[in-house]
Amino acid sequence: MKKMLITGANGQLGNEIRTLTKKYSNFDFIFTDVAELDICDANAVECFVKDINPDYIINCAAYTDVDKAESDIDKCRKINRDAVANLANASNLCNAKMIHVSTDYVYSGTSSRPYTETDLTAPVSIYGITKLEGENILFENNPQSIVIRTAWLYSEFGNNFVKTMIRLGKEKESLGVIFDQIGTPTYALDLADTILKIADSENFIPGIYNFTNEGVCCWYDFALKIHELAGITNCHVNPIETSQYPTPATRPAYSVLNKKKIKDQYNISIPHWEYSLKLCVNNLLKDSL
Repeated sequence: MKKMLITGANGQLGNEIRTLTKKYSNFDFIFTDVAELDICDANAVECFVKDINPDYIINCAAYTDVDKAESDIDKCRKINRDAVANLANASNLCNAKMIHVSTDYVYSGTSSRPYTETDLTAPVSIYGITKLEGENILFENNPQSIVIRTAWLYSEFGNNFVKTMIRLGKEKESLGVIFDQIGTPTYALDLADTILKIADSENFIPGIYNFTNEGVCCWYDFALKIHELAGITNCHVNPIETSQYPTPATRPAYSVLNKKKIKDQYNISIPHWEYSLKLCVNNLLKDSL
């Protein structure tokens, strides 16, 4: 069996990978979060990786509080850049293949067509800057790696937009949700499955790949669909502009990602965001019964 080390295993993506372990029974999964392995500690990472000698390292760990990152720069950079370097260096010691998860925030958000992997990067927030630094340092230290850029991630686990909209929809009579930021919601389960398919294939081709669900929407559309699927009818959702909801960090206005490369390379069929959202909301409703 091939060994797969998962870092950041208590987050949305790591937890979704846990749900797929039976489907990918040919892997021996080692799940770690900060309690088991502090990826910011280079010596700890080196010792841990040498000890377990993994075939794959999947880095799901990240500093993702986009607004807090604007003032917590050092910690954000340690997790999103320095820790990636630690993992990359350690992966070289055992010739492990590494898959690292990145973000649409590495782009400027000023495009009018879906971003491809070769488009210029120009992050407009500390979070985006540090995630891009993490990508660059990964390839500097281990060129035989894969980076997957994703966007608008949600799941049954942790805190995310879907769970927040359901909670607020039950608590409030009205909500204001931004309509002038465009992207694609991504079910973490679909991303987890894609990562494992890539690792399970005989065709590990290093480089950068985009992955989200199919389709396009704004946050306002997303919120309306969440409430529809959750059966929430007593909360009125109002469309608002980004300028009406100021935040410390600038968000990309347009972050639709072109996924042709990953679909062609790994023969992956990607579900539409509404289809996957329905599955997630149904699971959340079951859990609440």
